[in-house]
Amino acid sequence: MFTKFFWTIRALLYSPFFGKMGMPSYLGKPLFLMGIKRVFIGKKVRIFPHLRMETHQEGSIHIEDDVIISQNVHITSAGNLSIGKSSLILANVFITNIDHDYQTIGQHVVKQKYHVEETAIGENCYIGMGAAIMAGTVLGNQCVVGANAVVRGIFPDFCVIVGAPARIVKKYNPDTQKWEKWKE
Repeated sequence: MFTKFFWTIRALLYSPFFGKMGMPSYLGKPLFLMGIKRVFIGKKVRIFPHLRMETHQEGSIHIEDDVIISQNVHITSAGNLSIGKSSLILANVFITNIDHDYQTIGQHVVKQKYHVEETAIGENCYIGMGAAIMAGTVLGNQCVVGANAVVRGIFPDFCVIVGAPARIVKKYNPDTQKWEKWKE
């Protein structure tokens, strides 16, 4: 409780540097922040220590209300990246909307152009520890992403996604009101 008090004070002190910092929110000691004037954070957002968050070019990051971001999370954007309200992101997760081109032989990958694709996480999603949410991923509402999954693509509401590359293994059936094995 005492620590979170200081994290709330830190959020207040950092708030003028963000595009928006809704209160009450708290911010553990970040590892690296860049371009945060284009980062918009809703109310009751809890960010644990060692966040690395960066925007490049005209990129923006929108984090809606009541999101929890655990420690050691890396979020990077050169386009539109959004995290829906009431989502939970566990530790060591990477979320991006950027891919580097690699086609030019003899040129360092970092010096090649970006490929930017919209990335969006729906409301009430659960992103498991160590997952990588890659450029162009759109998760529907209340999706569950398994630990260490590598996710790319568009996934509907109410599904469980696991693996590398990630695939749907369960989906909520509103008729039976149960999570059922997914049959493609």
